[in-house]
Amino acid sequence: MTEVVSCYTGGGAPNPSYEQVCTGTTGHAEAVAVTFDPEVIPEEVILDAFFTMHDPTQLNRQGNDVGTQYRSAMFPADPAQLARFEAARDRASEWWPGEIVTTLEPLGPVYRAEEYHQDFFAKNPTQGYCLAVAVPKVNKVRAAFAEYLR
Repeated sequence: MTEVVSCYTGGGAPNPSYEQVCTGTTGHAEAVAVTFDPEVIPEEVILDAFFTMHDPTQLNRQGNDVGTQYRSAMFPADPAQLARFEAARDRASEWWPGEIVTTLEPLGPVYRAEEYHQDFFAKNPTQGYCLAVAVPKVNKVRAAFAEYLR
């Protein structure tokens, strides 16, 4: 990975704050923008990791976090990326029981989340959410994609 930026996208409100996104009225989803070198880690691995680290069968929620801002969504930038995202969603349907509800929505404006959201897990490893929710997800991805870890 060369960069992962916490952001908001998929809604209509310009430059929303976390508090606004949490109301569910902006239409935005909490998201990450990932930049990577495909010579180091293939795009398919990034996409498969996405489907490994969260439950794509939960509609408008992730665990105890409920609302459209927690929807499982992907935001392709162009038709070629849309096709690759669809292929990743199809692969994920082979390993997840139940229907995959991940939406594929056109990429619109992306708004960087507040600084305290950037690298949240690294900055807050002992925070309750990180210990209870993030650590198991991180461990699952690390186990599934160990060959790509440095």
